[in-house]
Amino acid sequence: MSKQGTDTQHSVSRGMMIDRRDALKLGLGLGAAALAAPAIAQSGGMIRVGVPTKAYWPTIVTLATLRQRLFEKEGLRAEMTIYRSGAECFEALAAGAADIILDPPSLVATGIRRGVRSKLVAGAQDAYYGWHLMVRQDSPITAVSELAGKKVGITAAGSGSDLLALWTGQDRKVEFTRVPVGGGGLVPNLRTRNLDAAVIYSPLTFQLMRAGQARSLIDFTTAMPRHTVAGWIVTDKLIQERPQAVQGSVNALFGGLAWLRANRDGAIALIAENNEIPAEIAAIEYEETILKLLTDGALDQAQIEVALDLARLGGMTDLAPAAETFTTRFKPVPTGA
Repeated sequence: MSKQGTDTQHSVSRGMMIDRRDALKLGLGLGAAALAAPAIAQSGGMIRVGVPTKAYWPTIVTLATLRQRLFEKEGLRAEMTIYRSGAECFEALAAGAADIILDPPSLVATGIRRGVRSKLVAGAQDAYYGWHLMVRQDSPITAVSELAGKKVGITAAGSGSDLLALWTGQDRKVEFTRVPVGGGGLVPNLRTRNLDAAVIYSPLTFQLMRAGQARSLIDFTTAMPRHTVAGWIVTDKLIQERPQAVQGSVNALFGGLAWLRANRDGAIALIAENNEIPAEIAAIEYEETILKLLTDGALDQAQIEVALDLARLGGMTDLAPAAETFTTRFKPVPTGA
């Protein structure tokens, strides 16, 4: 597990996975000026996919899509970049370093208020499947209330883990310090006692619980109401200038998901390989996450409004209305493998 979630730079079968430092060399500042670096300044139909962290399901879906050459079937070339958090992923979109990313609606709503015009083009997840607020197995903490004044790990400010930490503090009326450590830093810092607790995503949660190394204080899958947790996002500029590339990307990514659902053994092998975990843990991730992802890309304003309400409850302010954050123009037609 020591390598999980770390930055990675190497070729993947029939696609490319590149280091986030290269992807962000143009800068990460949010704002209208950031969009001046065009996200589509690539030749030959290039699409750059940004995913929030390594050991997380969007990476698996994108890898499957690349390895099955589904972008190519849509007339596109594609590469994937792994970032350290959802917030950094969104910053890459704003900076012109990524074309399509996976992130929560709250970042779209926040970005719009700062001049970063983007939209959800396909829904992906309607619950925080496998996400838990965790403490070490030997921690004396047995209730969320005991986290008062403690350090709780998140990937980065503005990320999904940050939103869940903020929501926890508001919902359970407890004040703690949120500590950003990146996706690859959650487990090591929890283990070394630099953190008292951490908001951790699957399959890391499944592995920690299976190994008896950590306990769950909150299962966010059931603790929070169903809503649009995350979706695939592109800039308004890409929608306006290359709508066919947007549709093709959506088709390809949902084709990758369809391939995973139809090929259990291959999917589990891919999860185990990418996340560097045993096959039995990968199987849990497959059953509890991959098979529960949205297959139709549905986006519903009411579900997005719930997401934004939860973000406000967690402390986020000045969010654009839900109606401005999405478009239903690009319904996925999954590309066949």
